Amino acid sequence: MKTVFRSIHLYLSLAAGIIIFCSCLTGTMLVFEDETEHALHHERYFAEPQKQRLPTEQLIFSAIKTVSKAKLGSVKVYVDAERTVEVGLIVPEKGKSEEQRKSQEHRPKNTEAKEKKQEGARPNLTVFVNPYTGQVTGQLNRRQSFFFTVEMLHRFLLAGKDSVGNKIVAFSTLFFLFILITGVVLWWPKNKKIMRQRLRYKWDGSRKRLVHDLHIVTGFYTSAFLLVIVFTGLIMTFSWANKLLYAIAGSKPVSEQPKPPTSVFQAGIKPLPIGEILALQEELDKSASYTIRPPRDSAGTYTLNVLQKGAAVETANDTYFIDQYSGKVIGTQKFADKSAGQRARAFVKPIHTGSIYGLKTKIISFIVCLLSLVFPVTGVLMWLNRIKKKTGKRSTGQVVVN
Repeated sequence: MKTVFRSIHLYLSLAAGIIIFCSCLTGTMLVFEDETEHALHHERYFAEPQKQRLPTEQLIFSAIKTVSKAKLGSVKVYVDAERTVEVGLIVPEKGKSEEQRKSQEHRPKNTEAKEKKQEGARPNLTVFVNPYTGQVTGQLNRRQSFFFTVEMLHRFLLAGKDSVGNKIVAFSTLFFLFILITGVVLWWPKNKKIMRQRLRYKWDGSRKRLVHDLHIVTGFYTSAFLLVIVFTGLIMTFSWANKLLYAIAGSKPVSEQPKPPTSVFQAGIKPLPIGEILALQEELDKSASYTIRPPRDSAGTYTLNVLQKGAAVETANDTYFIDQYSGKVIGTQKFADKSAGQRARAFVKPIHTGSIYGLKTKIISFIVCLLSLVFPVTGVLMWLNRIKKKTGKRSTGQVVVN
């Protein structure tokens, strides 16, 4: 039986080894993205606290006036007095006329068109504003950043979503799951004596033995963590894995959830500005941060996402839908009231990236991803050694016959 598992382990590793190495390398680089950005661009993310903060609308105006033809997409405010306010702007893409953009916004109302419309309406430029002085401290177009390139390499081999590169990474991740499972089966010892050997590195052994131990022993200590990373990666990659998560949780997928409410249009009445909308929200006093997005049309609502202090993960937001004319909350979706599937899905990315419990789990994720780079290298070396050994035996046998 182990012969079958060994063959599966070997051939899947040979087929996907380079892609797995690339995924592990880029994953290692992405673990501390936020910390690296904050260290390299401290002035962009942090400000000297002062007595009084400026009105939110003034901060938005400071951000918008710095970018030509920009429209407001979102505003993120941190309760932390040292953090700057992040204003997300929608900036027209170069090479597209106004008519093209308008026609793109009025596509047929099917699911695919809606998803593309939402993607097109997402902020593509973040402007950082000092909440005390109104000064713009920096801009970030993440699509043009180093870490975005690393992420695209990690997810799609730089080829984009639904591309061949995306499929290669997806199936390599699936192969990695079987590689890990068969690896654990092959590692499993027959007795306690062999187990003790497979739990320790023999640093004073031969080069072949060291390569063997780096592959086998490291594989044992990291396999549980890697299985979790791979499982969460599959959920984010394959729709069937995502649906399976919801099915296990006994919930309907998000696509089958009720639609958000709409504002009651009132002719002759202007929508309330963001400042007044925020002033009416008592939930903000208990939050760690909050993000508000303006309505897209006359029937749209303000969408307020509030991250409560002490929330388990950054994706555990409470969402409020606010009528743009009255300022009243007409719909609420608190994280605690979401379906089990939605709550479980909110933990998938934080678990995958290692950010679920902050710095501690990020360090663990970084070390595990870094150590996983050993497997493709040592695996190839072990395979080459095995080929040389077989070739040597055949050569010796031929000499004896002659």
